[in-house]
Amino acid sequence: MPTPDVTAFVRATLPAPPARVLEIGAGDGTLAEALMATGYDVVAIDPASESPAVRRVALHELDEPPFDAAVAVVSLHHVEPLGESCARLGTLVRPGGVLVVDEVDFARVDERAGRWWLDRSGHPEHALAHLDHMHPLARLREALQPYFELGEPVRGPYLYRWNMPTDVRAEEEAQIAAGDLPATGARLVGIRRP
Repeated sequence: MPTPDVTAFVRATLPAPPARVLEIGAGDGTLAEALMATGYDVVAIDPASESPAVRRVALHELDEPPFDAAVAVVSLHHVEPLGESCARLGTLVRPGGVLVVDEVDFARVDERAGRWWLDRSGHPEHALAHLDHMHPLARLREALQPYFELGEPVRGPYLYRWNMPTDVRAEEEAQIAAGDLPATGARLVGIRRP
């Protein structure tokens, strides 16, 4: 389930309703539901979802008419095959359409971030143990660049959203501001190239 700040970021970045929006990696469909409640026409996809409101299809296999926008909240980092999926995304978003990405930049999850997460999450496994199959932000940008004019990433906290109680967000933000933790979150906006 997306946090309120993620939902606000997505809503503020999308074109006005009733724009047609593709949500990639929709999970349980919570964000798609929130967008539909405000007038958007949303197609939510996730090959691993168990929600009846979410289509179980991989991005590279989706066949739909063009969308006005696409949203990917913490989902592109594990999309496979990456190149083919991003090429397909380029055909699914109309020229001039918007791509909204909220991601974790796994290249910035260093030992400090991993230890901080482990100490607060109560998870038995170190965060760095999960990174070997994740696409770092630089690879995502490279795969999207032929199709989307991408802005610079806006860096911020992410660890508080990774299986942790949300009350640690302020602590993470303060430690990022002090230089004690890397900003592992990244938000990008892209415009579909003509």
